[in-house]
Amino acid sequence: MTARIARIRRYPIKSIGGQDMTRAELSAARRLPGDRIWAILTDAGERHAGDGPEPDRWLPKSCFLRGVAASGLQAVKGGWAEDAPEGAITLSHPAFSDLTFDPETEGQRLIDWVAPLWPADKPAPTRLVRGPTGWTDVSQPWISILSLSSLRDLEGRLDQPLGIERWRANIWVDGWEPFAERALVGQILNVGGVELRVTEMIGRCAATSANTDTGQLDSDMPAALTSNYGDHCFGVYAEVVTGGTIALQDEIRA
Repeated sequence: MTARIARIRRYPIKSIGGQDMTRAELSAARRLPGDRIWAILTDAGERHAGDGPEPDRWLPKSCFLRGVAASGLQAVKGGWAEDAPEGAITLSHPAFSDLTFDPETEGQRLIDWVAPLWPADKPAPTRLVRGPTGWTDVSQPWISILSLSSLRDLEGRLDQPLGIERWRANIWVDGWEPFAERALVGQILNVGGVELRVTEMIGRCAATSANTDTGQLDSDMPAALTSNYGDHCFGVYAEVVTGGTIALQDEIRA
């Protein structure tokens, strides 16, 4: 089963923004470089974060600001300039002026900027932290792979455009049959010399119910997936077995 890589995306800050890439250097048993490097801890998350200046282990998503608790976060866009992965991050939101800040030294500026989007009855944001690994939703160092044909199938069934941004995927593939990725768990995908082992399907939460242009809920996505496909999964996780460079339009073979 052959297709091509249509999009590569990383998310420098968990649940906040995201950006396209033209290529990425993958390493065995590592996440996509630059993906979910930062996250905003909450009061509730602080009790799990340890005593050091930064957490020294992976923490679950409940410790951080996330879209499932504040749909407005889903409308934030932006990230690093691709040629400056350690520099300033620029973010935009339809309700605010753009923010450019240095995550190393200006985390409070980000917290102040997103504060109006965060519900007052949720644990308050405390600080922007860098993780020892990426703050992905699973502790394993996996990347996410989604199919554009599956997205088109879902959009047709729901009779509404959904777009790619609400899913926060690392790699979008075009050319597979709709939902063919569900049969790939346990198999190896090849992109040139890069090998990716598909590990499991991705269960979806209510964060995917938000329109990423407005930050407003426009569906009940877990329920829609379940009623149309029998479960609330969309996309698959994969582990990098053999590293190397991937780029847009590279052939991906199963």
